[in-house]
Amino acid sequence: MIKVRLAFCFLLLSHIPISAQFTDYIYPNTFSSYSNYGTLGLVQAPNARFFDSGTLAFSWSHNEPYLRGSIIAYPFEWMEASYQYTDINNALYSGSAAFSGKQSLKDKGLDIKLRIFKESQFLPQLAVGLRDLGGTSLFASEFLVASKRIKNFDFTLGIGWGVLNNNSFENPLGNLNSKFYKRQERDLEKTVEGGSVNTNTFFTGRTGVFGGIELFIPKSKGLRLKLELDATNYQREGREPVIQDSRFNIGLVKPVSENFFIKLAYVKGNTLNFGFSYKVHAGKQKNARKKYDPYIPVKNSESFKKVTSRSDLFAYRAALINLQDRNISLKYANIDNGEFHIAYQQNKYGNYGIGALRTLRTLDEIAPDSIDKLKITKVNGLIGMNSISVSRENFKTSLSRNSPELLLRDSNLEGYTLNENDFAYKPIIPYPAFHYSVEPELKSQIGGPDGFFFGDLRIVLDSELMINKDLSLLAKFSYGLASSFNDITLASDSTIEHVRTDIVDYLQEGDKFTIDRLQFNSFANPYEHFYTKLSAGIFEHMFGGYGGEFLYRPFNKNYAIGLEAWRVRQRDYKQDLNFRSYETSTGHINFFYREPNSGVLISIKAGRYLAGDSGYTFDVSRKFETGMQVGAFFSRTDISKEEFGEGAFDKGLYFSIPLDFFSTTYGKRSFNWGIKPVTRDGASVLIHGLPLFGVTDQASNWSITHSWNNIYE
Repeated sequence: MIKVRLAFCFLLLSHIPISAQFTDYIYPNTFSSYSNYGTLGLVQAPNARFFDSGTLAFSWSHNEPYLRGSIIAYPFEWMEASYQYTDINNALYSGSAAFSGKQSLKDKGLDIKLRIFKESQFLPQLAVGLRDLGGTSLFASEFLVASKRIKNFDFTLGIGWGVLNNNSFENPLGNLNSKFYKRQERDLEKTVEGGSVNTNTFFTGRTGVFGGIELFIPKSKGLRLKLELDATNYQREGREPVIQDSRFNIGLVKPVSENFFIKLAYVKGNTLNFGFSYKVHAGKQKNARKKYDPYIPVKNSESFKKVTSRSDLFAYRAALINLQDRNISLKYANIDNGEFHIAYQQNKYGNYGIGALRTLRTLDEIAPDSIDKLKITKVNGLIGMNSISVSRENFKTSLSRNSPELLLRDSNLEGYTLNENDFAYKPIIPYPAFHYSVEPELKSQIGGPDGFFFGDLRIVLDSELMINKDLSLLAKFSYGLASSFNDITLASDSTIEHVRTDIVDYLQEGDKFTIDRLQFNSFANPYEHFYTKLSAGIFEHMFGGYGGEFLYRPFNKNYAIGLEAWRVRQRDYKQDLNFRSYETSTGHINFFYREPNSGVLISIKAGRYLAGDSGYTFDVSRKFETGMQVGAFFSRTDISKEEFGEGAFDKGLYFSIPLDFFSTTYGKRSFNWGIKPVTRDGASVLIHGLPLFGVTDQASNWSITHSWNNIYE
């Protein structure tokens, strides 16, 4: 059988031309591709390559005995972060056959690769990386790798530690400190809990060499061949030893499109494996799908101007009607001394600059010639966000030149505290006002001992009821269509208050119809840069109560300081209007800082959590011009590692992608996904709708200007 597989691979190779030059490519697809480990590399080994910042990717591979899925993100052009989920079919889920049942071993891990310096004419690109960071250490390894492109060839050479030590030799770092000579090896017979980070083992123990060549085959529309010297120690990887007959691997990768790849490889001298990967460059607006949702100019613009010149009231009514036709809601208006000033609200455009530009264009097309200055104020309920004012002449000039830089230069941007007395015209809003959406939702649990996947498909009504201008009700209801959660038998082993680990009880005992949120809110902007929120009701599927937030957020500064305090009670498992006995107070001091050039947001939360533990949460994320956000966090509290349980401390990854990135029309909805290696009770925060920092996003100069270059469509 082995001979047949080898013959197949060489048959493919024999029909591939390799004599042409790099410039002979018909299909310009010469960037790197993914290894079986879900990071850019050769067949098994990593290389020193990276994708552009803002890239997201998914990789899947089947390499017996491993079935591996990976989510890969590039927050920066010098950083690759990959979350791995591996099914190991030659070992049981745990050391107990009765507990494991038919479940094979599942492993979660995080890989990090960092670029040390970029490739130059004579020097290779150099990177350092960590595998299975914070996991079970089944695949734990570290590496230093260099890659150099020469015409059609991309050469890779590296040294590895941990599992990457097959052709092992003495660790050269031992010359610096003798502690590097010896690595703390794990017991293959012992079940290892995941989630903790053992920094003492980094770059320790014996060392192996790996490397290879990736050949980009000319005139093949991106087909590439990979030849590799494998340093993986298959006797120490995973739970059970894996037979390796050869240290040389060979692979083929075929781009189906610019973003979708399929791969085939022969590894270990005895195994044929296959896989695929898909990536999307979601950081740049230019990569978004082309929109067929253009601005619609006002019909009979000159006629409107003649009418609006007769009275300010006519101008106000014209603005009200035409803005509404463009999904922009006029809240207040005033005309004085040649200035047309309106306060507006819009929920269609995720790019605030596009919403502002379309508002200005509409005003310009209906305002009488006597108006020489346009001013628009963005509001969110009763909260003033920002004001943009520009002379009408300068606006027309920037519009004719399609120049966002010119418009930004000639405009005055400032924070704004809403004062109704600043406006002569106020539309009569019929209260209550109701907004809603209906869509499907899938709740899931992946990788437990009871089964690989459990899910609950529900139909969700998400709504907001504006009772009056001062009070709103945020409501979310769901109805179950199909569920497999009743097959879960695993119970919580937590020794502290079960504020999150009773999730199985909520999933199993929740009624067909559940109340997911029923939250009353009152927002205010009492002083310039100061914002408040008071809330009461059902905040999330596990807790309800009352409390509030305070936020200080200066418009022209890159920081914000907040305070929140809540008194909550645990909800009944059925998720109706009933509650359980557990009641607690929780609250935090919050600090936010946005680095203006990179868009990196650092947030620190310190205070008391739902289980009564106290500590802090450190969160770092990056927001790109498309609105996509990638982030990671960790928390430390005063409970011990033993009390916390598996994982030792709380941590996770998350990302958010605006759906209009893939759509031909504009919209503000996004796909949000978070990953936590383990769910425990420690460091658990209350989830409440409409947190102030998000609500006031547009009360920040950076939030308006960071994507300003993309406002002209």
